[in-house]
Amino acid sequence: MTTPTGFDGIHHLKIFATDLSAELAWWEAVVGARRDPRLDHHTPDGDVFAHIVHIAGVEAPMELRLNPDAAERTATLDPVTFAVGTRDDLDSLADRLDTLGIEHSPVLRGLLGWLLVARSPSGLSVRFYTRQSHDWDPTAADSASSWLTT
Repeated sequence: MTTPTGFDGIHHLKIFATDLSAELAWWEAVVGARRDPRLDHHTPDGDVFAHIVHIAGVEAPMELRLNPDAAERTATLDPVTFAVGTRDDLDSLADRLDTLGIEHSPVLRGLLGWLLVARSPSGLSVRFYTRQSHDWDPTAADSASSWLTT
């Protein structure tokens, strides 16, 4: 099999939003996303329909795009899983989400590490998974959690 040439990473991620302002505020609060207003996308009439944000530790920028129909169709999907270092980091994130009043799963046991799931204002499941691992035991994973099913 021949490998295509010229690929060198991910250019950007795209998240659909039902409410662009609410989605931006959520990502800013939860992961410290920083909007780059120079890269906002505008309609020919001048209305903003997308923000480009940067998240510390994530090389590719993320586009938050206003598209209520697509957001509703993809609600509860989990297209991106963010990495956190340890279970303690995940516990700290859970505390932060509690402080912000953002509903989230308990810390769950995954196949290789621990994870936590929160839902964005548009209903997207955003997963945070530890790089720290535990013994492989698929029978002990919380795979039946309602937070992990779509």
